[in-house]
Amino acid sequence: MSTQKNIVVLGGSFGGISAAHHVLKHAIPQLADQESHQVILVSPSATAICRPACPRAMISDDLIAQDKLFINIPECFEQYPARNFRFVHGTATGVDQVNRNVSVDLVDGNAETIDYHALVIATGASTRSPLITLLRDEKYLRQNWASLREALPSAKSIVIAGGGPSGVEIAGELGEYLNGRAGWFSCKLENPKVPVTVVTSASQILPDMTPGVAAKAEGFLALVGVTVIKNTRVETVTPADAGTEATVATKTTVTLEDGKTLEADIYIPAMGATPNTSFLPESLLTSDGRVETNTSTLRVDKAGPRVYGIGDATSFGKPSIHNITEALPALGANIKRDLLLAAGKTEAEVGEDKIFKEDTRTSQLVPIGQNKGVGLGMGYQLPSSVVWAIKGRDYWTGMLMKLWNGKQWD
Repeated sequence: MSTQKNIVVLGGSFGGISAAHHVLKHAIPQLADQESHQVILVSPSATAICRPACPRAMISDDLIAQDKLFINIPECFEQYPARNFRFVHGTATGVDQVNRNVSVDLVDGNAETIDYHALVIATGASTRSPLITLLRDEKYLRQNWASLREALPSAKSIVIAGGGPSGVEIAGELGEYLNGRAGWFSCKLENPKVPVTVVTSASQILPDMTPGVAAKAEGFLALVGVTVIKNTRVETVTPADAGTEATVATKTTVTLEDGKTLEADIYIPAMGATPNTSFLPESLLTSDGRVETNTSTLRVDKAGPRVYGIGDATSFGKPSIHNITEALPALGANIKRDLLLAAGKTEAEVGEDKIFKEDTRTSQLVPIGQNKGVGLGMGYQLPSSVVWAIKGRDYWTGMLMKLWNGKQWD
């Protein structure tokens, strides 16, 4: 057996980068044999992105500061000794629970098998639309943004499927960018240059919000030329791959379940996301494909010792950035505890588990265009100006810098 003890972190976004920083700052310095422990961060992209900013960033590079939107992952970890950190540019393709190793396809075409002493699964989730997340890497995302931007000047209509935060934010940004905003005394923008339609199967947009807040959001959308169709879902689109990786911007016929059809020059599917867990044994997954994670300790109990999960790929809690940041201290503390136990410390010396208790009150901020927004903070309605100040101003690109560089976990 090798004396090298790898703490392998799968995923180069909020959960994975935060977990890696936390272990490097708080766990490894407590170990007697620090030199033999190394955090290995595995990510298919060497660049992280402030994903919440995509609804605005997809429209133009001028709308979001690019140096805060795209973050070089290896540079975030140059502060640590090289012996304690390694970045692996590749995609996890399998986990062997018995031999405790991870198979990785590297971007250079080679493959690597990495033994793990501890494993953190933070691989996130993928959207159908390649416009609102890093399905591959920065280059691929920019290619899809370029296709959208090329199509915008000639677009006569846009349809967005999904009335959740992403769909509403995309609609608001596109509506204001293309149509402007109605005057002070108008309740809607008459005759918008490019009508934008949001289709949702729910009885209201933003289903986690109160009906009053959802109605306020719908009013803000109307001011930028956006119409909402509720209580119906998209049945089919023609061509079938419209809005996906193959055809980001193509003329599309959208057929609703009630038989009504909508013609769109741009169709954006913004409903739901699929956990990036296809490489994992099915025995570790819940019925919806997420990693079954202990919601109190963040351990993946079925996977054996020192395996953990956080973020959209797991069942740790409601998927959101603020939930990840609230759970991270418990995850980090329990990783440190388990590493100390494995190094020979006693239960009395390391203390008890740190328990994460999710705050189930709704906290959600949804900018609508560059000046408006709706939101709830711990269940309380927030003024539009507060939503703008916290999120709508720059979609958290500035605030999240402390997460990327690890200072949030000092």
